[in-house]
Amino acid sequence: MSQFKKILLAYSGGLDTSAIIPWLKENYEGCEIIAFVGDVGQGDEELEGIEAKALASGAVKCIVADLKDEFVNDYVYPTLKTGAIYEGTYLLGTSMARPIIAKAMAEAALAEGAEAIAHGCTGKGNDQVRFEGAVAALAPQLAIIAPWRIWDMRSREDLLNYLAERNIKTTASATKIYSRDANAWHISTEGGELESTWNEPSEQAWTWTVSPEQAPDQAETLSLTIEKGRIVAVDGEQMSPYQILVTLNDRAAKHGVGRVDIVENRLVGMKSRGCYETPGGTVMMAALRAVEELVLDKPTRAWREKVGAEFSHLVYDGRWFTPLCKALLASADAIAEDVSGEVVLKMYKGQVTAIQKSSPNSLYSEEFATFGEDEVYDQSHAEGFIRLYSLASRIKALNSLKK
Repeated sequence: MSQFKKILLAYSGGLDTSAIIPWLKENYEGCEIIAFVGDVGQGDEELEGIEAKALASGAVKCIVADLKDEFVNDYVYPTLKTGAIYEGTYLLGTSMARPIIAKAMAEAALAEGAEAIAHGCTGKGNDQVRFEGAVAALAPQLAIIAPWRIWDMRSREDLLNYLAERNIKTTASATKIYSRDANAWHISTEGGELESTWNEPSEQAWTWTVSPEQAPDQAETLSLTIEKGRIVAVDGEQMSPYQILVTLNDRAAKHGVGRVDIVENRLVGMKSRGCYETPGGTVMMAALRAVEELVLDKPTRAWREKVGAEFSHLVYDGRWFTPLCKALLASADAIAEDVSGEVVLKMYKGQVTAIQKSSPNSLYSEEFATFGEDEVYDQSHAEGFIRLYSLASRIKALNSLKK
């Protein structure tokens, strides 16, 4: 294999990356391994002792980068503006976190003088494309090492045996049921009973939200303030985007809001099933769409929906650092110029509903929309509009009568 002096590894502290460190040292003799951890809000439990664990596995250094605020401000909020929902259900929790981690990794690798980046993504998943595509766009001079595509280990048991033979301790076990990914936006759960689409998820498949059946019998309401497509305050209290997300996660999770059980199309061609929990994000999305209902005219709203659909595939497919991403975000920013207002939402038994909404830019007019008597709309004007609107259909029908 090619010789490198330094390799920077995307490190999680889990079984895969714990095995990758000694494997890299053995296969790239004399190379120093630097572990890189991107803190995108996966939680203190995930990060506790992670530096010591990396060093014990053979890394010469472990970098833990605090990316939480940047993640929510520069990746989550722009995606929210577009209204992106992958295949109509998935709020892109894992997908949005990958570009910021890859960007921070590339920057760290160059700063540390590393010649290569390594990751623990499998050859079956989307993340390999997301990481490597981002590095290609930001630091193409860096080589990529993907052990799962090279080594001869194929199972969890193989990795555990590999570590045991080298007396490297791990908290992982052969009986692990699920594969999980967590950040400030969501938690995804795959594997176990979820591999059969006929199995209903057990409560073990959900770690963040309570079941709707066990949620409080009393509904809870909250108010969100929105300025130009960005949520800036909860119940009148202004906070940073990250703190708003944390607050909404706590309040929505206890009502069972944000659970989805889906089968999605992976970029590599296969389908996969997952249970995703996005409590605060579900509330945010509902609030933004409620204000859009007031301020966007019909063709603009239709265009925003097209932008959102296109952007969902862009994020999912790992194309954040592309000209298309800039173009779509610019369009979303333009649309969001008038998306400002106040929304009151009700959370109850797994559902979140916008029950009150207002905007200084609202196009809704009670004077025009009323079913009662009004002085602003002449209903006789509708006849001419309908005749012109249906003109092509009328001409086609008249032509058929001539035959």
